[in-house]
Amino acid sequence: MSQLDLEALLDAFAGGELSRDEALARLRSRGVEDLGFARIDKDRARRRGFPEVIFGLGKSDAQVVEIFTHLAAENPNVLCTRASAAAAETLGREFSELRFDALSGTLSLHRDTRVRGEGSIAVVSAGTSDQKAAREAEICAEVMGNEVHSYRDVGVAGLHRILACIDEIRSARVIICVAGLEAALPSVVAGLVERPVIAVPTSVGYGASFGGVAALLGCLNACSAGVTTVNIDNGFGAAYAASLMIRRPS
Repeated sequence: MSQLDLEALLDAFAGGELSRDEALARLRSRGVEDLGFARIDKDRARRRGFPEVIFGLGKSDAQVVEIFTHLAAENPNVLCTRASAAAAETLGREFSELRFDALSGTLSLHRDTRVRGEGSIAVVSAGTSDQKAAREAEICAEVMGNEVHSYRDVGVAGLHRILACIDEIRSARVIICVAGLEAALPSVVAGLVERPVIAVPTSVGYGASFGGVAALLGCLNACSAGVTTVNIDNGFGAAYAASLMIRRPS
């Protein structure tokens, strides 16, 4: 509930338009829209700086469409991760500005393109196979109001590749580092920069990678100091954390 909504509610109570019980009921339910199958947190943007983000996996296409539509009615920028092409097709008929990235499964409206971060975010990914998580991080960071630069296929199998762009990477305020297999790249990058490094281990790898668990453990045990690790394939979580790190005070 915004400040204006709260003032209007108090005025209505003071003017006798609302009873005490009605006013209390509205206050208790403030910021929540109940759709029956979901309760939308409409106050999230005020509290956290960005509206609630939809996690599409496990929801039906119809549920994703309804939640997305309600969020879009009140927020210029809306995000849904792990969405289906069918949900994107339905929403695309209603929102001409809708973007769907098939690789990462990210649905987004990016109608407010102001940059809210101080400095930029670098998304550094080890291999082409890591692009699903890297793209999720890139898109989410952009829609959250950041300048984003991407450096792809710079894994440790050829260290000259990361060294060729390390000066550009150093100019970012926060670095998101995406890697699978043994996930050595975040530790290498963190040893070369004076910026926070957020590691995104991916599920890419052969059998002993255990679906990304080996990469996760590698990131958690990074030799270089200053590496923070999010969950496996969680590009969204890395983008959200990076956005909070560099967000200008409101």
